[in-house]
Amino acid sequence: FNGTKSWLFYHQYRIPNLAKMRGANESEVTVMNALTFNLHLLMLSFYKPTSTRYKVIMESGAFPSDQYAVETLVKHFGFDPNDAIIEIAPRDGEKTLRTEDILATIQSTGDALAMVLFGGINYYTGQLFDLAAITKATHAVGAIAGFDLAHVAGNVPMQLHDWNVDFAVWCSYKYLNAGPGAIGGVFVHEKHAGNADTPRLAGWWGNDEKTRFKMEKGFIPKTDASGWNISTSQVFNTAALKASLELFEKAGIENLRTKSLHLTAYLEYLLQQLPQLNFEIITPSDPEQRGAQLCLYFKERGKEIHDKMISSGIIVDYREPGVIRVAPAPMYCSFEDVYRFYEILKNNF
Repeated sequence: FNGTKSWLFYHQYRIPNLAKMRGANESEVTVMNALTFNLHLLMLSFYKPTSTRYKVIMESGAFPSDQYAVETLVKHFGFDPNDAIIEIAPRDGEKTLRTEDILATIQSTGDALAMVLFGGINYYTGQLFDLAAITKATHAVGAIAGFDLAHVAGNVPMQLHDWNVDFAVWCSYKYLNAGPGAIGGVFVHEKHAGNADTPRLAGWWGNDEKTRFKMEKGFIPKTDASGWNISTSQVFNTAALKASLELFEKAGIENLRTKSLHLTAYLEYLLQQLPQLNFEIITPSDPEQRGAQLCLYFKERGKEIHDKMISSGIIVDYREPGVIRVAPAPMYCSFEDVYRFYEILKNNF
C-alpha cells in the first residue's frame, strides 16, 4: 500500500497540466466534483446581488444545466428569473451572436449587472466567444465575469489569468477524454483565491492543510483555488483524468490547436462539396470563433440522418432542434478520418 503518489494530495498532481492549458497560475486551479456542482459553488461565492444590481447576462440557448443553475440561483436570492436574467439572442436571420451585441448589452445593463455567465463555446452552435473582450466589458461596469468551459477544455488554449476572468468551471469527459462522470475543474483568479474572506460554502478539504486534521472549529480556507474543495479527493475519477492529461502534456495544447484549425477547415471544405444534403453549417467560418466542432443544421430529417450516420460507423451526436455536431478531435482524429467521413456521406446519403 505504499505508492509513489499519496492519495492525500492526488488531486493536486493534476493542477500543473490544467493550469498550463487554461493560461492560469497553479494557485488558481483545482479539480473537484462535476461541472454544474462547481458552477453552483462559485456562483454562490461571486453573485452578490443588491436591490439595484442583480441582473445576470447569459447567451440565449445556453446549455440547459447552466440555465437551471442560474434560474435557481436568482430565485434563491428572491428575484424573478424573468426579470433578473438577460439572454442575448442572435439577430434575426442569424444563428450566432455578434461580439458587438454582447458588449453593447453589458454596457447598457450597466450598474444593474451583477454577473455575466457565458459558455466559452456554445454547445449548440459551436461558437467560440471572445472571453477577453467580454471580461473587460463586464469589469468596466463593476460586475463579475464567469464562464462554463465545458467545450473549451482540451479544445482551445485559454489565457484566463491574463484576461482577468473571475471564475470558470469545466468538465473532463469531452475533449479531455476522462470519461462520463469524470472529475471537473475550476479556475478562481488569484485576486479572489488568495483572499480568505471571499465567501464560499466550505468543507474540510478546502481547509488549510496545517490545521485540517486538528479537527477544530472554525474554517480556515486555503488561499488558492483549492480553498473551494469540499470533500475528500476523488482518487478513482482523478486517475482517469491523469491518463488523459499525460497525453496532452506530450502533445501540447498549442500543437493540438494548430492541428485542429487545419482539421476543422478541411472538414468545412469537404462538407461544402455536399449541397445535396441540404444542411447549413451554423458554426462560424472564422477559425478564431470556433473550436474543433462544426454544427450542421438540418431543417428536416436531422435525427434520421444522424441515426443513419451512426449506423454507418460515424460517431457524431444530435441536439434538438435539428443539429448534428461533428467534432474531429485533434488528439486522435486524422485527416484521413475526415475524408472517410466525407466519402461515406457522398456515397450513401
